[in-house]
Amino acid sequence: MVDKKVENLLQLIRNKCLLSNVSGIKCLSVMFRRMDTNFDKRLSFEELDTGLKEFGIDIINDDLWILFNHFDKDKNSEIDFLELVAKLRPPMALRRIEVTNEAFDSLDANKDGILSIEDLKIVYSVNAKRHPKFISGEWTEEQVLRNFLDSIDTPGNPDGKVTREEFMNYYAGVSSTVDDDSYFDLMMRACYGLPSRSS
Repeated sequence: MVDKKVENLLQLIRNKCLLSNVSGIKCLSVMFRRMDTNFDKRLSFEELDTGLKEFGIDIINDDLWILFNHFDKDKNSEIDFLELVAKLRPPMALRRIEVTNEAFDSLDANKDGILSIEDLKIVYSVNAKRHPKFISGEWTEEQVLRNFLDSIDTPGNPDGKVTREEFMNYYAGVSSTVDDDSYFDLMMRACYGLPSRSS
């Protein structure tokens, strides 16, 4: 019964995040990171409550305690907010996760697990030069690449670097708007120039 309640609460938070936009879950994650002033990736009950309320999600105290206690595995009155955010991601079929990871890997030229302008200059330069604002002379290649990173990076506070987690969070939001697994796979392969999926 508790697990069903937790799943319903997660679904409520997930839905409210996705109502804002496909980056809603990532925005909530960013808010939690900002609250994590000692960088231990953990939140108290009060921080969770405050973060959700600041994001416009108000959950009654009893329900929030059920959710908090579910994630407080070691019963030390703190939760791992990365684990919570991972649970908030809309569920993605394995095929979608695989193609999203494949896309990330294709962009991560130096294989350090972070996408930067330097990576994109190596693997995405041709696409940048096809961008209308590059063709018109309005933007440089670097501005085109930075714009691409910023669209996936932390909304409102982009740092020019995208982790695999941020990339996955972004595409989990996109995935929630695409009904068909085959279409999502095709879309990702077309977007990132990935080879066709072998049957």
